[in-house]
Amino acid sequence: MIELTEQQMQALETANGTPPRVVNPRTKETFVLVRTEEYERLTEDEIDYSPWTREELEAHNWEMAKRLGWDEWSEYDDEPEKT
Repeated sequence: MIELTEQQMQALETANGTPPRVVNPRTKETFVLVRTEEYERLTEDEIDYSPWTREELEAHNWEMAKRLGWDEWSEYDDEPEKT
């Protein structure tokens, strides 16, 4: 583990929601510094980034229509079955 310098800690504190970037002077590679919790959330195995199936899209559309109060939505299609 690398401990931050005072200057680096100040940069973290004043980042205003934007993750600080750090540069390896030897390779010129740039890295983004994120909190452990954020990194773990981004790398969870449970997240499914695969494309949605037609059934998932229809279920999502129905749920959004209900939340928005679109009563006329029911005219176009039957509500999908819950799985």
